[in-house]
Amino acid sequence: MEKFFKLKENGTNAKTEVIAGVTTFMTMAYILAVNPSILSAAGIDPTAALIATCLASFVGTLLMAFMANYPFALAPGMGLNAYFAYTVCLTMGYDWKIALAAVAVEGIIFIILSLTNVREAIFNAVPSTLKKGVSAGIGLFIAFIGLQGSHLVVNNNATLVSYVHFSTAFHTEGICAILALVGLFVTTILYTKRIRAAILLGILITWILGIICQALGFYTVTPEAGFYSLYPSFGVTDFSKFGETFGQVFNADFSGVSISNFIVVLLAFLFVDMFDTIGTLVGVATKAKMLDKNEKLPRIKPALLADAIATLVGAIFGTSTTTTYVESSAGVGAGARTGLASVVTGILFLLAIFFAPIFTAIPGFATAPALIFVGFFMVSAVKDIDFHDKTEAVPAFLCFLAMPLMYSISEGIAIGVISYVILNLCTKQAKKVTPLMYILAVLFVCKYVFL
Repeated sequence: MEKFFKLKENGTNAKTEVIAGVTTFMTMAYILAVNPSILSAAGIDPTAALIATCLASFVGTLLMAFMANYPFALAPGMGLNAYFAYTVCLTMGYDWKIALAAVAVEGIIFIILSLTNVREAIFNAVPSTLKKGVSAGIGLFIAFIGLQGSHLVVNNNATLVSYVHFSTAFHTEGICAILALVGLFVTTILYTKRIRAAILLGILITWILGIICQALGFYTVTPEAGFYSLYPSFGVTDFSKFGETFGQVFNADFSGVSISNFIVVLLAFLFVDMFDTIGTLVGVATKAKMLDKNEKLPRIKPALLADAIATLVGAIFGTSTTTTYVESSAGVGAGARTGLASVVTGILFLLAIFFAPIFTAIPGFATAPALIFVGFFMVSAVKDIDFHDKTEAVPAFLCFLAMPLMYSISEGIAIGVISYVILNLCTKQAKKVTPLMYILAVLFVCKYVFL
């Protein structure tokens, strides 16, 4: 174990890696409930989607562990699954097997790009200031996700978002928001006392407090409003359902499918996945101080290749695009520095097939404190941005501002790249811009014009 994962060399130990791996899983466990729900809208059986989600996450995360020795976990990506179900299948009217075929082709393309160093070149071409902006942006983004999951931030038709009204919905949204705040304070206090499992303990304590509140009647189960029982339940997974999705990508019927429309779907998957993955790797690696003196991530090629293979494997299993998860930062915050943490996370995803009812009972308000707390740490990258040089600072600012407000890592990267190129061209500092950055800027502009 020491020889393969190089624990001492990376300043960690087996206990820390195991705890961090569990922490990453706990912050990602929501995907076990959310992904089957979203994919079922496309016509995929929820149980089959659950099994595919667990297996894709298991394979992808272990690939990352053994190919790159990084503590990054993979699972079907949020946003990508919504695009899969609601846009490709429901709006455009394509069968889910066609959508899986697009994901599979995307995976094959990414494997080729990873083997030819194209994705690595894109990663290395991103200037240091944008990497810091990406890290801060992901921090704001996951904190915002945490605020939503805790119901502290809710929809408002006038202002888009607002705080929860505690008095009018106390037994549902209100109590969840309060518990999330308590969990955040508990996590912060434990971390301040240098308890390495602070983030994991914060999740568990918040969940337990929620269970107590339900028992005392402070939390009301209201399924029609999305508030389910917090008690863990036991059930048996119907493995026969997996046959409904496994390998169905090869049975897609393309008759009546226009090539141009299929290419549009494919390109959309490509753009979002490529830059979500790169953005996540940049942000999490920056937080973990894994970048070298040239702001490059060692072993980026096997990391990107693992991500690409996972996408293809996930499509064969029957789920939307599998990608590197920003929630890996929770494990990094708990001390993860090697692939051993990913092995733990991957195994837990495999076990989740058998204990899915327990893991899916973890509510959003319980994982919210971890996301908010880790977001706080990632935003600290802002302090390293040179705000005196506006051609460096403004693109970074737009980058980390856009991610939470547009609810997309890839959109933040796109705006950051475009603004970086334009500002440096207009201020006669074109030498700072690499050729690949020009290409990326043009591609991003074309994306907004044609997609």
